[in-house]
Amino acid sequence: MDPYVASSTKPLYRGTQIVWYILGILEALLAFRFILKLLGANTGAGFTHFIYAVTYPFAEPFIAVFRTSRVAGSVFEWTTLLAMIVYWLVALAIIRLLTMSKSVTTPEAAQKLEGQQ
Repeated sequence: MDPYVASSTKPLYRGTQIVWYILGILEALLAFRFILKLLGANTGAGFTHFIYAVTYPFAEPFIAVFRTSRVAGSVFEWTTLLAMIVYWLVALAIIRLLTMSKSVTTPEAAQKLEGQQ
């Protein structure tokens, strides 16, 4: 095994782990937001207020995209679902960008190029 490839692979692996970890936390928080809104959670409760305050900056860019569906105190927040999808796609793009910088041998590159045709 080429030691250069091995030494460059570990930081890339750690970088992708960090991206997945951050995405996992963000997706969990946004999922809590979605469920709390859907179930009509009390906004005066500490946990609910915390989740709404932490997730607002991440949901805010998408708030005007769709209308909010309300039924008897419950809110189906399409914008939170959209935010979750967009952040997932951004994370995938970052990971692709990180892995593109990984060193490859000439035979590996040739094999990958043949697979793309």
